[in-house]
Amino acid sequence: MKNYVVESYENYKEEDRLTTNNARRIEFVNTVKVLDEHIQKNSKILDCAAGTGIYAFYFAGKGHDVTATDITPRHIDIINQNLVDKQYNMKTAVLDATDLSVFADESFDVVLNMGPFYHLISEEQRTRCMNECIRVLKKNGILVTAYIPRFYVFQYVAMSNRKYIDSTLAKQLIETGVLKHSDEKCFWTDTYYSYKEEMEQLYLSKNLKIIDHFAQDGMAPLLSQQVDQWNESEFDVWCRYHYSVCREQSILGASNHVIIIGEK
Repeated sequence: MKNYVVESYENYKEEDRLTTNNARRIEFVNTVKVLDEHIQKNSKILDCAAGTGIYAFYFAGKGHDVTATDITPRHIDIINQNLVDKQYNMKTAVLDATDLSVFADESFDVVLNMGPFYHLISEEQRTRCMNECIRVLKKNGILVTAYIPRFYVFQYVAMSNRKYIDSTLAKQLIETGVLKHSDEKCFWTDTYYSYKEEMEQLYLSKNLKIIDHFAQDGMAPLLSQQVDQWNESEFDVWCRYHYSVCREQSILGASNHVIIIGEK
């Protein structure tokens, strides 16, 4: 069965996404700052949708024991190529995050679920993914899940390209949160957009104690033309500002990417 998410990422340069401009860099800078506050030294970490490894390499470089998996073969090839010059070992595998059966129960201190959740368009798929992440997580371990806010996404795509200023598309995103590759106005691939209350209820229903909930990048991607003109000093000011407000409820709904963290 054809996987349209894999096809999309095989033809997209994920390795450039968080490094090519200021608007994209904010997500990485803010995320690692927050995660460093929660992840204990020498943790065993599963990055179950590592992309091309920007977070996996960051945490491995800090001395953590990292396993990086991804459903896209090209991504794992890139990680393996970049590992050649590293002084540490990192286990890698092509793997679907809805089936982590290669790992035993309670194998990891931290599971980074920063990618699979918003590409699972059925509730059954999302439940399997969450259950598997929790199963392989140790008691008192932390689960980090990224999602894309439902009420933000139409603003972003409409501002990016006028062809998406479509009332049917807006209604679909608001009411269902689902975008399919076969949709007439599909602007990405199979995707699910959720919201703050939904994600918090999901965590609580899985008996996870919510310990943080923050906006990774805020509105920077929507304002990328302005943000990308900043020098390093201006960029640093904005990053420090964004960190100071990234947990505000109003900011969570107006961010391109959001993370919720729970303790098992």
